[in-house]
Amino acid sequence: MSGGRARYVARVLGRLLAEQARARRKPGDGAEERARAVREALQDLGPFYIKVGQLLSTRPDFVPPAVLEELATLHDRVSPAPFSDFEPVLAADLGPKWRRLLRDFDTALPLGAASLAQVYRARLADGTPVAVKLQRPGTQRVMADDMRLLRRAAALVARATPRFTAVVDVPAMLEVLFDAMEAETDFRVEAANMRRARQLTETYEHLTVPRVLMPPTRRVLVQSLAPGTSIRDADPRDFTLAQRTGIGRDLMAFMYHGFFLDRYFHADPHPGNLFVHPGEPAHLIDWGMVGRMDSSTSRSLVLALLTIADNDGAGLAKTWAEMGHPTAWADLAGFRSDISRLVPKVTSASLDELDFGLTLTAVLTHATHRGIRSSPTISLLGKSFANLEGSIRYLCPELSITDVFADNLRTIIFGLARETLSERQAARTALDIIIAAPGALQQTRGILRTLADQDLTLHAKVAGEPNRRGGGKETGSRAPWAAALVLAAYLARAGRRK
Repeated sequence: MSGGRARYVARVLGRLLAEQARARRKPGDGAEERARAVREALQDLGPFYIKVGQLLSTRPDFVPPAVLEELATLHDRVSPAPFSDFEPVLAADLGPKWRRLLRDFDTALPLGAASLAQVYRARLADGTPVAVKLQRPGTQRVMADDMRLLRRAAALVARATPRFTAVVDVPAMLEVLFDAMEAETDFRVEAANMRRARQLTETYEHLTVPRVLMPPTRRVLVQSLAPGTSIRDADPRDFTLAQRTGIGRDLMAFMYHGFFLDRYFHADPHPGNLFVHPGEPAHLIDWGMVGRMDSSTSRSLVLALLTIADNDGAGLAKTWAEMGHPTAWADLAGFRSDISRLVPKVTSASLDELDFGLTLTAVLTHATHRGIRSSPTISLLGKSFANLEGSIRYLCPELSITDVFADNLRTIIFGLARETLSERQAARTALDIIIAAPGALQQTRGILRTLADQDLTLHAKVAGEPNRRGGGKETGSRAPWAAALVLAAYLARAGRRK
């Protein structure tokens, strides 16, 4: 890591630790002040840390409530930098005559500004309006430095808190995030993501993805201009009921298919990345962060949804434990008891009240507390789902996500069956599910469990851990802060050596 960056990160961490200590000495517990300091430190440290904070905002299993609330407000928004900072990027990547390719370039007011890039309005030579995304100079170096730093931090946490790491695999969570953010440093990867996503949306009437209009470079991406405004700023009264519900249903169906069939999904569908305009399909933009899921996890998640719908707490507990990795001291009986109490509350709620994102994090919390490590992909999926539900509610708050899931269930089941069975057998299985009456749900769950069990390992013990039950104290907040203190000292020394 460069000396300047190391010293800066060390200063921010040192300031954060000092603020934490001061807040603890004040009257009351100072939880809100400490949480605010965490959020501000992550914002100061930049885009990778902001993404980590957003990911942590979906982990109530080990992040305190006050910190969760603050992290949920994290947004990668910065004051726009002058265009003069970005012009060298255009000249280097498109050549000195770039103004012949991009005309009427609005250099005064960018369409958007974030830590990694700015977006400008321009026109192609034929007059087509476009959005030009430019990477901030130095982004690749800073992100590479931060990735190395975060890996070291994760290793420190793993060594200092082996019991905590056995349940919450911080290094694996980071690698999932790094993989999802690959396109943030190379716009050629983002362009490929956009082309694939646009192809996947071709069958949807109310949803699309902007077109890539010029060969992308590592730092320049030219795409079609999304009409309208952020779904957050749109007035639902400007849309017909059919338009509002059509956008909500198509967006949710597209994401469900991404989660469970394509195993490829937009990992950051927050309101700023969804543009809507009356009479136009919604545009899902910014494909710099894409999540991927293995087939076993996706099948198990479908099964988890079905067990919730069938009010089967024991079934959900079994599915979740199989999807994850129970530690040597895991309390599986306690976990079944927890989930058996949770599921009836969820199932008895009206469809409009059922929030899958919240249900997902509730199960995750119980699993962690009972010593069951969940798939690291769950955090990214939870972030995506939470953003998606929040975005849709701006335009269509009455839409039931479970209704949309039910509408797409047959396609999902057929697709999962086709992966394993012959096409003819898959068709027969799907028809049996469609035709069956009250037993359809139970048959579906049985099929999915058969599919999910193909490549799942059940109880994976952690080497070197004692075989004991009960939660460990290291799942609290002290061990990560101790690791942060050690890391700050290390960075300070590293910065001085440069």
